[in-house]
Amino acid sequence: MAFKPLHDRVLVKRIASDEKTKGGLIIPDTAKEKPAEGEIVAVGEGARKDSGELIAPSVKAGDRILFGKWSGTEVTLNGEELLIMKESDILGIIG
Repeated sequence: MAFKPLHDRVLVKRIASDEKTKGGLIIPDTAKEKPAEGEIVAVGEGARKDSGELIAPSVKAGDRILFGKWSGTEVTLNGEELLIMKESDILGIIG
């Protein structure tokens, strides 16, 4: 992909949730919530301190993450829906 986020921003691809509940009920599209889990596609170079020193990001491309429900800005690149968010919007990395 020819997109690189700037500073402490990351590009995230949402990971789709299950179509069925554990009990076997099918969830219609109108009742589904957007997943708060994703995979990092690209990472910026990191934030800078007031002194100009670079703070390296804690995440890398390929990491599976959890993020807040209203985090990020939705964008479409090459026909694919992605999110751009600050690294601070990420709640954690899924091991």
